[in-house]
Amino acid sequence: MSLLIALIKIAVVIGGLMTAAAYFVLLERRIAAWIQDRHGPNRVGIPLTRIRLLGLGQPLADGLKMLFKEEYTPAHVDRPLFLLAPVTIMAASLAVFAVIPVGSVLPAMPGLGIEQPLELVIAPGLDVGMLYVFAVSSIAVYGVILGGWASNNKYSFLGALRSSAQLIAYELPLGLAILGAVLAAGTLRLDGIITHQAQTGIWLALSQPLGFVVFTVAAFAEAGRLPFDLPECEQELVGGYHTEYAGMKLVLFLTAEFIHMITASCLIVILFLGGWHFWGLTGAGQQVGWGLALVRVGVLMVKVVAVILFFMLVRWTWPRFRFDQLMSLAWKIMLPLGVVNLVAVAAVGEWTHAAAGGQLGALGARTTLLACLAGWLVAIAAWTAVALSGPEVSDNRPRLDLRRYEIDPQR
Repeated sequence: MSLLIALIKIAVVIGGLMTAAAYFVLLERRIAAWIQDRHGPNRVGIPLTRIRLLGLGQPLADGLKMLFKEEYTPAHVDRPLFLLAPVTIMAASLAVFAVIPVGSVLPAMPGLGIEQPLELVIAPGLDVGMLYVFAVSSIAVYGVILGGWASNNKYSFLGALRSSAQLIAYELPLGLAILGAVLAAGTLRLDGIITHQAQTGIWLALSQPLGFVVFTVAAFAEAGRLPFDLPECEQELVGGYHTEYAGMKLVLFLTAEFIHMITASCLIVILFLGGWHFWGLTGAGQQVGWGLALVRVGVLMVKVVAVILFFMLVRWTWPRFRFDQLMSLAWKIMLPLGVVNLVAVAAVGEWTHAAAGGQLGALGARTTLLACLAGWLVAIAAWTAVALSGPEVSDNRPRLDLRRYEIDPQR
C-alpha cells in the first residue's frame, strides 16, 4: 500500500508540474502583453471550432508544435553529452519535489487501508529534507555545463561558463539564508519549518527580513530569471547554453527552467511565508478534517502562485544586470548580508532561549515582538551600510564619464 501511495503521489506531482509549467508560460505571455500594452495569445481554444476559451488552448498547440519539430542534432557536437544535458537538468528539477510538501496532511481513510493521516509529500519524514533540496538542485548546473560544452559552440560555451560562475556565487548567500531559517526552526525538515511558523504565529519573513531578501534575490539568480538571465541572454549569446538545441530537447531545457522557478517559489513560501499557515484560517495542529486539509492546500497554492506572479512581473519590468554587476552583487553584497543575517539569528536565538528558560514554546508576546524588532533593525542597518559603502555596485546607468577607448579598446 505504501508503494502504491508513493506512486500516486509521484504521478500527481509530475502531472501537476508539467501542466503548471505549460500554463504558466501562457500566463507569463499574457502578463508580458499587459505590461507592454498589447494583446497576448487569446485565440487558440478548442481545436476545429471557433471557441477560443481566452486562449487556453495555446499550451496544447505549442506542445504539439514542438513534438512535430525535427529532432536535429548538429554534426559537430559531442552526441552522448549533448543528449545527456537536457535529461540531467530535467531530472534534477523534478527530483527536488520529493520532499516539498503541497499541504499538511489528509485525514486517515480506513476504508482505503490508510490508518494514519496521509502526509502530502512524496518522501515524508526525511530529516535532512533541506539538505536534499540543496544538493539535488545543485545538480542542475551540470546539465547547463554539459549542454554548453557538448554543443562545441562558443556562444553555448560562454553561456555555460556564465551559468556555472553565477550559480556557484549565489549558492553561498542562498545557503546562508537557509541556515537562518533552519536555525530559527531547529529542524531541516520542510514540514517542520512550516509547523514552527504555524505554532509561533510568526512567519520567518517577519522575524528575518534580511534573510528573506537575501534568499529571494539568490533564488532569482539560481532560477536564471531576469534580471539574472546572463547564461542565455539573447542580445549577447543568441540562446546561451541551449543555442544548438531544438525540438523536445529544447523543451526539456525550457520546462526545467520554469519548474526551477516553481521550486524557488515553493521554497520562498515554505521557508519564509508560513507555508500552508494563515492567521485565523488554517490553525496549527496536525489533527485536521477534510475541509481544513483542503484549505491548507489552497492557502499554500495561492501563496506559491502569488510569488510566481512576482517573478513574472520582475522579469518584464527590470533591465538585465551586466555580468560584472551580477558577480559584484553576489560577492560584495549578498554574501556579507547573508553572514550578518546568520549571526543576528544566532544571537537573537540565544537571547530568546535564555529568556524562555530553555523551554520551547515558552516565549511571551513581548519577547517575540522584541526578537522581530531586532531582526528589522539588523536588516535596516545592513541595507543602509550597503547603500552607503557600495552605491555603484547595482548602478545600471550609462557611464558618461568614460572615454571611447576605455569603453571599446578596439576602436
